[in-house]
Amino acid sequence: MKTKYILYFAIVLFLAGSCKPVVDDFTPESGSADLTSYVAVGNSLTAGYADASLYASGQEYGFANILAQQFAYAGGNGTFKIPMMPTEDGVSPHLTPNGLYFTTKLVVGYSTDCIGNVSLAPVPAVPNPDQAKLGAELTTSVAADGPFNNIGVPGVKVGHLLAPGLGMLNPYYGRFAANPATDALIGEAAKVNPTFFSLWIGNNDVLGYASSGGTEDITPFDGPAGVGFAASYTAVLQSLLASADKGVIANIPDITSAAFFTTVPYNPIVLDDQAQVDLLNAAYAPYNGAMAQFGLPYRIEWKLGPNPMVIADLDMGIPVLALNIRQIESDEMVLLTIPQDSIKCAFWGTQKPIPDEYILTAKEINNVKNATWQFNKFIKESASDYGLAFADFNSLMKKVSSTGMVADGITFTNAFITGNLFSLDGIHLTPQGNAIVANFYIDAINSTYGANIPKVNVSDYPPAVLP
Repeated sequence: MKTKYILYFAIVLFLAGSCKPVVDDFTPESGSADLTSYVAVGNSLTAGYADASLYASGQEYGFANILAQQFAYAGGNGTFKIPMMPTEDGVSPHLTPNGLYFTTKLVVGYSTDCIGNVSLAPVPAVPNPDQAKLGAELTTSVAADGPFNNIGVPGVKVGHLLAPGLGMLNPYYGRFAANPATDALIGEAAKVNPTFFSLWIGNNDVLGYASSGGTEDITPFDGPAGVGFAASYTAVLQSLLASADKGVIANIPDITSAAFFTTVPYNPIVLDDQAQVDLLNAAYAPYNGAMAQFGLPYRIEWKLGPNPMVIADLDMGIPVLALNIRQIESDEMVLLTIPQDSIKCAFWGTQKPIPDEYILTAKEINNVKNATWQFNKFIKESASDYGLAFADFNSLMKKVSSTGMVADGITFTNAFITGNLFSLDGIHLTPQGNAIVANFYIDAINSTYGANIPKVNVSDYPPAVLP
């Protein structure tokens, strides 16, 4: 009996020893890239802008700062200086007919609409903020704390990186420029003696047009540096490569898939009274008659249930200016900035057409997609020409918007707030969204340079905060 037990325990010990997990040793390394000193160049996405403002924790959770932290495991010097905002409430300037007006970041709170309904919605962190205080927070110079490794600046287009005196026009750069009246933003990169760079630029060259409903211009592809996209992008790359011989560049995401463009439905006019339907149809009978007389297919017709909004569209080209209106099509887009109370209480979309700046028509969407394709083609070719890593964020955005994606057990879609990817402005990223972007960059760098930079756990970063 004792022999049987001895044999039994011997077998158990053997099996236990043979089933020990195999540890896959992960040794971080930089491969052929030198990650000693890293500089991040770009716009608001690089700066860490989120929730319609630039604020301290947003900067800290930006993808560039996450990258720098991971680079430190693979040869980075551990230094990544950011021109930090002095406030967690954030500051965002807006040009109004009465001059600059400053707002804080958005948070999720309770909002009461024009008919008294209370619901959760993005609201300012500080309603009616002290304008002098916010102005000082945005414009007080931090240049003495530089040079900075993160030189992402909200609002910049590719040509702006080359423009001397940009700091006088863009306070986000002016606050950390040594000489705002003369310095060019791209010149900041060399100050940290970079060995590696990231460049994510070009979004605003299309986004400005899209987010204004087509009222601003798309950057032309051709033209000299400072004007045309191709020449400007090449000049920026060459300036960076004069200091750092390796880097990663990223293309432009499909911005029309962002929550800013996909949240508000095209048909929010819900009619439940036949008398309303009859009155509106009667009111638009002269319009329908005029369209028939012109031989044009446009008709404005109302029925019970959801109805498409009436929009202004000067591209219709009708000689009578007031007749350049129509009902929006299902494949056209309503911007997140549209005043909801104007639809509910000021008869926008029914008696009054929605102004052009709140709508992306089919023609304007096509303009955005064509420009994005052309710019992205050039960016990818540039990565190949200069031997740089390439992050295809356009493909990532298409995947998120079509099927969604799962990272660390978290599902990401392009849904506003609940999709986890976009912050409360519908364009910029949540901390978890920035972690996804950082990992995407790391994949590109590891693949191109034979590096072994560890990725981050997306779930370690905060989601969108609900009350």
